Amino acid sequence: MGNPQTIWYNKEKDLIETVDQRYLPFQNLIVEISTLDEARFAITDMIVRGAPLIGVTAAYGMYLAALNFSGIDFNQEMHRAADWLKSSRPTAVNLAFAVDEALAVISGQKTVSENTQMLFDYAENLKQREIGFSKNIGLNGLELIKTISDKKNGEPVQILTHCNAGRLACIELGTATAPIYLAYEAGIPIHVWVDETRPRNQGARLTAWELGEAGIPHTVIPDNAGGHLMQHQMVDMVIVGSDRTTLNGDVANKIGTYLKALAAADNEVPFYAALPSTTIDWRLNDGVAEIPIEQRDGREVSMMEGVLNNEVHEFRIILEGSPVANYGFDVTPARLVTGLITERGVCKATREGILELFPEKR
Repeated sequence: MGNPQTIWYNKEKDLIETVDQRYLPFQNLIVEISTLDEARFAITDMIVRGAPLIGVTAAYGMYLAALNFSGIDFNQEMHRAADWLKSSRPTAVNLAFAVDEALAVISGQKTVSENTQMLFDYAENLKQREIGFSKNIGLNGLELIKTISDKKNGEPVQILTHCNAGRLACIELGTATAPIYLAYEAGIPIHVWVDETRPRNQGARLTAWELGEAGIPHTVIPDNAGGHLMQHQMVDMVIVGSDRTTLNGDVANKIGTYLKALAAADNEVPFYAALPSTTIDWRLNDGVAEIPIEQRDGREVSMMEGVLNNEVHEFRIILEGSPVANYGFDVTPARLVTGLITERGVCKATREGILELFPEKR
């Protein structure tokens, strides 16, 4: 990948560019985003995905809405743009967070041009903030890996992860993968079990691609293999990302995460969620009851992409006409989470643990 980031501003064209994650690892394509509608489409169609990247894309979408404004009531148009973006994907809290913060920088005392510049500055600053969060999450998670490594006498630390919470989802480094990258760079022997993550196979297609590019030892496994590996002491820790975390420590992540947490608890394997504070929903206290779970197009389940004769094709893998339920996320209750790895440190998945790291939220 030429650009180490997954989204960036092209000054010459005055538009946003991003990696099209729909085609990785078969094709490495760049998509141009120049309008509000294109930003929303990038989010809904999963050209971009991952909570931090979705938030940054939405912030750029607000900038593009302002850049292309040609109406009479700027404030009204920006609120319409905000609602339009928020309706794209309901589960990841970063989306609404970024849009609301963007709205807050708009001033009725400023010209449209000045407000447009302020929105651009906000999007750029949010991107840099998320990059900084990933680096600190990596450093804090690295200490957990070091502790396990010290007990293994040179044997690799076996880490299982689910879905993709890497640099593709988070601009740089990632959340769940950030400690893995830093451990590898520090010379700590590691091996990563990569869940394929049906549907869409973000683990097999994206996480494995990222780790392979970095030279990190890894093995792709079927989603249902994790419990077996844990039963046979082949997993030392689980690290996943989060699309929304409640104040009491419940974690919403890609569907199947809850099952990994249950298997980890049954086999006394530590289970961590790595997340920036922008992914914490400070208003919610019951993830199972309160977090909206996105239901996506059934074609993501009934169809799969693959390579045939060096060309990418889509194949139907179930009987035509069979009904499909495609829940995008599930919620792992806090009681199953060993700890949350944040930019400020590692805490227990409890209200008290979270607020100890973020006392300003009390």
